[in-house]
Amino acid sequence: MKALFTNYFKTFRGLSNEVWWLALITFINRSGTMVIPFLTIYLNEDLSFSFPQIGWIMSCFGLGSVIGTWLGGKLTDEIGYYKVMVRSLLSTGILFIALQFLTTFTQVCLGIFLVMVVADTFRPAMFVAMSVYSKPENKTRSVTLIRLAINLGFSAGPAIGGLIIANLGYSGLFWVDGITCILATILLIKVLNPRVAKAIDDEKNEQPESAYKDKPYWIFFIAMFLFAVIFMQYFSTMPLFYRNIHALSEVEIGVLLGLNGFMIFLLEMPLIHWLDSAKYNKIGLTAIGLFLTVLSFFVLNLTAYSSILIVSILFMTIGEMIGFPYSNAFAMDRSKKGKKGQYLAMYLMAFSLANVFGHNGGLQLIDKIGYNNTWYVMCVLGGLGVILLYVLKRMLINEDKLNKSY
Repeated sequence: MKALFTNYFKTFRGLSNEVWWLALITFINRSGTMVIPFLTIYLNEDLSFSFPQIGWIMSCFGLGSVIGTWLGGKLTDEIGYYKVMVRSLLSTGILFIALQFLTTFTQVCLGIFLVMVVADTFRPAMFVAMSVYSKPENKTRSVTLIRLAINLGFSAGPAIGGLIIANLGYSGLFWVDGITCILATILLIKVLNPRVAKAIDDEKNEQPESAYKDKPYWIFFIAMFLFAVIFMQYFSTMPLFYRNIHALSEVEIGVLLGLNGFMIFLLEMPLIHWLDSAKYNKIGLTAIGLFLTVLSFFVLNLTAYSSILIVSILFMTIGEMIGFPYSNAFAMDRSKKGKKGQYLAMYLMAFSLANVFGHNGGLQLIDKIGYNNTWYVMCVLGGLGVILLYVLKRMLINEDKLNKSY
């Protein structure tokens, strides 16, 4: 047992202090976003919105995310990651607290849109900061540490959120969301000020290329969009499936979703450390992750027993642990061709666009064709994504051969 713990902690060695601080800030921030997994239930049960209405609200959620991510990448390249992160976190905290007072359909659409525009300017800035503070050989593990912080927060967040709902109602969630964002801002100002923090990767490109002219990167973007569309179902249609089909309570839903974050906390860093040492291809691993996520939807149609929900979560979690760190690491590697903010913003925009179409599309589908057929649709989309990643892998091999010939 001692050897097991020793080997586990060895996987964290070599990461910079700044990356550890960034992980802590991310954990505090993510712990407070406990309202997100319960948002569709809140809109349906507390505000009495229909599924199609919730679908449009979630599209506003995604559209705000798209604009915020694009704006975050642009501002990061122009004014720097630090200013963007501070202003985004502080403003998001205030807006989360205000969101609970919106009750009409129009108000909620506009409020969710504004919150996401402000909140998601943080993401490109955070990943650029992580890239700057990471040694080149540690970037995949740095991504994994940040994801570990996100998922540890996500593990605690839904479980605590379910208890808060049971005792204080949904209003308590909005207050906690806002306060944790403000606390994360204070910590960020104290520990990650560029005048104090030490940059490690200062690589500059004197003739940066536009990410929007990078054809292989567009293939990657489309594949990640499809990956994100099916993954996003776990934050919109899946909680409704748990509630309406399997009759789970908010606490049970929180615990089930929290299992995902807890497993990632325990297993992702050792898994990535092992995969890094084996030198597997990043795009190939991303494809494996997507395939396992597809399986998480396929198994739901095999039986009506609620125990299958655990099997589904296990497949999704392993797929996420493999697919997202390596896709993110590929985006950071590719960003050396051009402006880092633009490349990383484009990667994140795949997820933001999935928020626009994935939640709404999933909700419209379950309303029209039911849950089982919706899961089959997700399998088809994921299969297309796997094919695109295979095509991209071949393109990159040919690109490498061409570069070596010069």
